[in-house]
Amino acid sequence: MTAPTAGFQRACALGDLEEGTPKRVELDGVPVSIVRTEGEVFAINDICSHANVSLSEGEVEDCQIECWLHGSSFDLRTGKPSGPPATKPVPVYPVKIEGDEVLVSVTQES
Repeated sequence: MTAPTAGFQRACALGDLEEGTPKRVELDGVPVSIVRTEGEVFAINDICSHANVSLSEGEVEDCQIECWLHGSSFDLRTGKPSGPPATKPVPVYPVKIEGDEVLVSVTQES
């Protein structure tokens, strides 16, 4: 295995991810939800921008993750909320797949 690309670190194995089921990990103290959906893997900050709750406990549909508490959904590609009550986006992070490893950089937001 080659060394991870600068700034990227192992989040989990690709095989650990079930389609449409978020997986919470912590990278450098940052809570991150890793989601495999629609043939891609996304990394989004795991804390809802409206209420301080874990997004990884919510449902995933159409490249959106829904906050289970108040129902705001966030785009997995951009972090932007689809509507109230959330009005602020949550950070999303770059993802690289190397073999069976899912690498994420929490030092750079995309």
